[in-house]
Amino acid sequence: MMKNLRERVAHLVWLVRTLITSGFLGTARLDRYVRMGLAMRRHGGASPVSGIGLAAARAPRAVALIDEAGSLTWRELDDRSDALAAAIADLPGRPVSTVAIMCRNHRGLIESLAATSRLGLDAVLLNTGFAAPQLADVLIRENVDLVIADDEFDDLIDHALQRNPQLRHVHAWVEEAGSALDTLDSLIAAHLGRRAARPARAGRIVLLTSGTTGTPKGARRGGSTDIGSLAAMLDRIPWRSGEATVIAAPIFHAWGFGQVAISATMTCTMIMRRRFDPEATLDLVREHGATGLAVVPVMLERIMDLPDNVLDAHPMPTLRFATASGSRMRPDALLAFMDRFGDVVYNSYNATEAGLISTATPQDLRVAPDTAGRALVGTSVRILDDDDRELPVGEIGKIVVASSSGFDGYTSADVNKAFADGHMVSGDLGRLDESGLLFVVGRDDDMIVSGGENVYPLEVEQILGAHQGVREVAVIGVDDATFGQRLVAYVVRAPRTLVGAEQLRDHVRAELAGFKVPREVHFIDELPRNATGKVVTRELLDDAGVERKVS
Repeated sequence: MMKNLRERVAHLVWLVRTLITSGFLGTARLDRYVRMGLAMRRHGGASPVSGIGLAAARAPRAVALIDEAGSLTWRELDDRSDALAAAIADLPGRPVSTVAIMCRNHRGLIESLAATSRLGLDAVLLNTGFAAPQLADVLIRENVDLVIADDEFDDLIDHALQRNPQLRHVHAWVEEAGSALDTLDSLIAAHLGRRAARPARAGRIVLLTSGTTGTPKGARRGGSTDIGSLAAMLDRIPWRSGEATVIAAPIFHAWGFGQVAISATMTCTMIMRRRFDPEATLDLVREHGATGLAVVPVMLERIMDLPDNVLDAHPMPTLRFATASGSRMRPDALLAFMDRFGDVVYNSYNATEAGLISTATPQDLRVAPDTAGRALVGTSVRILDDDDRELPVGEIGKIVVASSSGFDGYTSADVNKAFADGHMVSGDLGRLDESGLLFVVGRDDDMIVSGGENVYPLEVEQILGAHQGVREVAVIGVDDATFGQRLVAYVVRAPRTLVGAEQLRDHVRAELAGFKVPREVHFIDELPRNATGKVVTRELLDDAGVERKVS
């Protein structure tokens, strides 16, 4: 009993010390803490983006966001979010229940997230790489009745409107000034100074993930993550309250969205631009004196692919951490980045359902560039065999996780997450070494990760197999120096056809997101099969001159 008490006291001391060191707990005036409490109550309680209201009460005149349209203070961002919530509540027709957001990184995306939360609505974050059929399917499945999207996606939205004429559409970012289109800016301008009625509960964010079949699933994230999870992240990655972070990772992705949630919670200035450009990203860090940079691994690699003279001209003296997640990171690029900009890279392993699981510090990465680091405080990671028995150090098995994640379940009632020994099954395979470092070696199915995006070969096989010029096809994942992994398709042509590789790539591109298009298409006389008819992938890999498959 005394041991348990000592452990609880030690944990409490660690918690308070971490939150004070990060600046999360500060010396704000009592009236500001009162306003923070009132803001939380007015917005229906905690949500993944409730930090915006808290930051507005805590530091109203501090800069909240900088994008290509300029800058906003926390008070301005809060007021605009309130106005947008009131505008959505006033839209003609039946009340809005679910909002889908298809935006690149800019203020409109943040305002839309905050507004929907303040109405108690679900906000579905859509991948900007979706093809029209996939987008329409997701909008129907998630019962979306309002879509907020940048005007560059009008053709995709028009396709969805043909299938669902009741869907309402508002533009978030419009390229041509003075457009007569319904825009967020026009709605906000017409409702400034107004607030929507307090919801029964804060809204939730729906992040799209993928199941073993490759069909995108909606995973709800609410406000159930406890303060200990925040402290565990701050203990590992050196965020500091009030500093600036360049968020280059796409915010529709769980990793990019997490950076927004943390920034708002820590009253950190969010700096973003709609499209990633490696040189412009370096400029943003230097121009704004940012101490943080949030990327997916391929972005860090693209930065290090710049010529030396360009890198020499773009130092980042203020950068204290570059945090990455989403896929395997190319070790040579990782080490080159740290050699040039300092030991500032923190590589994280996370999942939409489980949140942040582990983080590798720069010290870890110097020793083992391919490690996912150590589990965060309060998170349990185990490696189990197929019978759910814990495996010894060094052996590869399925990664299972237990944490206080804000995962509130899937949007589809018939979809459930598997558990083993009280831990959530991540769907990944990995191992732990003697020092407790986690190494993720791939998926427990055929999924690959290309440029930070999950890709299922079977899904692509089905699309290719439906083409009249294809007799049979096998799609496999192989190592790729730039994207971590890539798809390669092996096609047996249908008799008397001369279909070409680019035709097939265009066929896939018309049905699926761009990152699912095979980088290579090889035509062969027959697929190698074993006695049961299963394609022998190993022989295809040998023919391609590829040593191994990652997943």
